Amino acid sequence: MSPSLSDTPALSRRGLLKFSLGASAFLATAGLGASLSGCSSNISASGFAALRSADLLFLRALIPVMLDGAVAAERLPGSVEGTLKGLDESLNHLSPEMLKLTRQLFDVLGMAVTRGPLTGIWGSWENASVDEIRHFLKRWENSSLSLLRMGHSSLLQLVMMAWYGRRESWAHCGYPGPPTV
Repeated sequence: MSPSLSDTPALSRRGLLKFSLGASAFLATAGLGASLSGCSSNISASGFAALRSADLLFLRALIPVMLDGAVAAERLPGSVEGTLKGLDESLNHLSPEMLKLTRQLFDVLGMAVTRGPLTGIWGSWENASVDEIRHFLKRWENSSLSLLRMGHSSLLQLVMMAWYGRRESWAHCGYPGPPTV
């Protein structure tokens, strides 16, 4: 007879709780360290209302991977910038608490000390390959940690809402646009 999951020490509730507590403490410490060191500046990037310069670095690497197949290669740079503007507008209309949580997610993805262990991308986002970014997204999507799955879901929803809010995306998904009144 094979042992049940509860009999396996690595998958016990106690082990999972210990790991979750440790991971939460690590992320909280990293977030606090970022805010105290000034890495987590609340100053928006030039031309943006809510997105910061550090956010733009990883979003400009992430968005093309997420839009793969939806945009022709020659139109991708303009689509990425338009999606960033839409995302920025959405973030600018969030409640202060939701914006704070979103910025914490962006901080975790932007700081080298947390980016490497949590995403598998040890260098800067600008140097990450498409395959590395896809692997990171798949890793978070299928993670056993609900915190990472929630982070994946948040990133996906934020980017997709910004993209599909743009007129240029409608033809790809067969949406004729809003009815004329």
